Amino acid sequence: MLPVEVPLFHLGPPILLLLQLLLSPTSAFFPNIWSLLAAPGSLTHQDLTEEAALNVTLQLFLEHPPPGRPRLRLEDYQGRTLLADDIFAAYFGPGSPSRRFRGALGEVARANAAQDFLPASKNNPDLHFDAERLVQGRTLLVGALRETVVAARAFEHTLARQRLGAALHALQDFYSHSNWVELGKLQPHPHLLWPRLELWSLAQVGDPTCSDCEELSCPGNLLDSTLLTSGYFGMDLPKPPGKCSHGGYFDQSSSQRPQGGINKDSTSPRFSPHHTLHLPAAEVALLASIEAFSLLRSRLGDGGFSRLLDITPASSLSFVLDTTGSMGEEINAAKIQARRIVEQRQGGPMEPSFYVLVPFHDPGFGPVFTASDPDSFWQKLNEIQALGGGDEPEMCLSALELALLHTPPLSDVFVFTDASPKDAFLTNRVESLSRERRCRVTFLVTEDPSRAQGRVRREALSPSRFEPYEAVALASGGEVIFTKDQHIQDVAAIVGESMAGGLVTLPLEPPVSIPGETHVFAVDRLLRNVTVRVHGDISGFWIKSPAGVSQGPEEGIGPLGHTRRFGQFWTVAMTDPPQTGSWEIQVAAEGRPRVRVQAQTSLDFLFHFGIPVEDGPHPGLYPLTQPVAGLQTQLLVEVTGLVSRQSPEASRPHFSHVVLRRVPQGTHLGRVPLEPVGPPERGLLAASLPPTLLSGSAPFSLELLGQDGGGRDLRRTACQPCSVAPVLLELSGPPGSLAPGSKVPLSLHVASFSGPQDLDLRTSVNPSFSLTSNLSRARLGLNESAWGRLWLEVPSSAAPDSVVMVTVTAVGQGASPGPPTHAFLRLLVLAQASQSPGDQKDVGNLGTGVTDA
Repeated sequence: MLPVEVPLFHLGPPILLLLQLLLSPTSAFFPNIWSLLAAPGSLTHQDLTEEAALNVTLQLFLEHPPPGRPRLRLEDYQGRTLLADDIFAAYFGPGSPSRRFRGALGEVARANAAQDFLPASKNNPDLHFDAERLVQGRTLLVGALRETVVAARAFEHTLARQRLGAALHALQDFYSHSNWVELGKLQPHPHLLWPRLELWSLAQVGDPTCSDCEELSCPGNLLDSTLLTSGYFGMDLPKPPGKCSHGGYFDQSSSQRPQGGINKDSTSPRFSPHHTLHLPAAEVALLASIEAFSLLRSRLGDGGFSRLLDITPASSLSFVLDTTGSMGEEINAAKIQARRIVEQRQGGPMEPSFYVLVPFHDPGFGPVFTASDPDSFWQKLNEIQALGGGDEPEMCLSALELALLHTPPLSDVFVFTDASPKDAFLTNRVESLSRERRCRVTFLVTEDPSRAQGRVRREALSPSRFEPYEAVALASGGEVIFTKDQHIQDVAAIVGESMAGGLVTLPLEPPVSIPGETHVFAVDRLLRNVTVRVHGDISGFWIKSPAGVSQGPEEGIGPLGHTRRFGQFWTVAMTDPPQTGSWEIQVAAEGRPRVRVQAQTSLDFLFHFGIPVEDGPHPGLYPLTQPVAGLQTQLLVEVTGLVSRQSPEASRPHFSHVVLRRVPQGTHLGRVPLEPVGPPERGLLAASLPPTLLSGSAPFSLELLGQDGGGRDLRRTACQPCSVAPVLLELSGPPGSLAPGSKVPLSLHVASFSGPQDLDLRTSVNPSFSLTSNLSRARLGLNESAWGRLWLEVPSSAAPDSVVMVTVTAVGQGASPGPPTHAFLRLLVLAQASQSPGDQKDVGNLGTGVTDA
């Protein structure tokens, strides 16, 4: 580990060499989703963040050659923009999905951008290096980086990415909001990340720094050529006489003398008086961001850094296990499946990088066990035994919620149980959490009404008691599979195969399974390993290829593929390569059969939502986890698997439209054109979703339509449906960590844009700290808001380096209330007493402990 005093530019020649070779001209930076409303050609926080992360990821790949694959060469990346798809394909092999890595970068970038929109941060000068608050800004910057390290070491990667985004925003703002570049500096400030060292030559309160400038462009308005200063923004902190303003259209202080400003946020004089220095400032900010990522890598080790950014094509392995006495076969199946996954993938690119295990019974659940190595996970899993009886139902959803809180985004969670949930009241919250985490939940249920052994039932149980599992599976893009003890091992093995990287679910037309009705799905030339799964009370089925060749339920190898049956669970693995075109499935069954078609491909997409903001510190798109009823919403799509940059544009697949459908009915809601953002190889697309498309509360699916390089049709559907929030619900906390024994205020904001709302506001906190609120009910008219304050008391006994999860739920009242809306806030408890004596002398220390390789 590097000593605290060592400046970042001493990290070693390889990093400096990489920086010199990869810093290309201005064409290397692309406008992205955050620059839709900014000046053309401007570089954004997200550009800088992703470019810096890719630089350090490439450096990691160069230093650790891939086993069994050609070593990456630095010269192959000189003078070109780095793309995640390219470097993943080069390192892990063609077709290796970069989806989780790009998802992690998106988390960091959205947390970065959110600093300009969140009520608690957008006007705080310390978080943006405004108003000459340079020392204070550095303290918060280094604190956020230290919190990133602590959260990452505790495997709280979502919180770590949020704190990293906040730190990078402040770091990048320093070079745009201060006069560092105007002082002729072409390298990052050597002391900015090291609070032991003084910033030197700071302008004092009485030092005039700017002259008056009445034009939009103010290239010569700085007075002193040696003092370090930054501009004042807005009217919250009055600008002293003679001081610089931030400047630009949104800065009210720039109308006070001295007029004008010094920010370099964009290439437009309308927003940035020092717009001519935008690109030099961005280049230095990029260098500084690369240094920050490199510092985190040195603190966390390569293994910890890779987990922080999900630098792997593999998913994590997350199990939720019912441990009551009747679950012996299911627990053995989980153990066998976990061992199979670990052994088959150990040492390869698809080896899970993170493991989660949560047991439950009645009345208890947990504790959660997390690990980054398979041996400790297997040891813990092997300790679990089926013990005791317990009456159905069980605390399944409580355990699942705990697992979701600790499972990395874009992962699969498997639940093994033979009982219905006792805690069905958590259904809506677990649905929302699965959407927020983008995790797919699959339930393997060995429920058998005729079986009484090992399970006590004190009352007749409703046949609809498993509906909460169905609701969570639908919301998360997973499924509920009913099977029996004698088949659980085989079914678990098949379902475990769904953890393979690059697996997508193909849309069915119609999407709802009806016995005897024909379903159609499309296979394109970019798909492989197509598998059809059918389960339920099935008497037969047949599958027909585009050429008219059919295959029925006969087990074994047929004309289309290999059919296997385990009770009422059927799977047909199509022979590769599958014929392209329209395929058909028809199922004969009692009740409603379940049909799912999956395939492997590197071509997939991520999606996010945002609302245009034009009245804050900067124009842009405020990121949302889900659209809000009544608001003009932007859909932001990031296509993954567009390898390679060297391919001619005409041969690349592209998507032109997005189709919205009601879930699960499949009703067509609308078709909206997708507009490319930036160069095609980046894969960024945007669509404006009219409020009329998002007027209902029922979930909807997103389906992308386009063509491959040969002009043939392409379809990809999001693995999870979306839902429309009836109201906007925002929950924000302090800019730093919590201390044991403290009482901290949290801010709550709720707004309605679709009509009158009568809301109950309910709060919860995990762990069970004291939480009070002055806003328990809100009656809102159209376009009305309500603000509240919460107080969180952190006991002195709170464990240091732990995470607190605060949840606020808005529940509609009245004749036809909409679905509940949830807001989640993660906060870090960080005690100074946990530092070593040497660390206490330096607030710039980014954590202690042993790094892992």
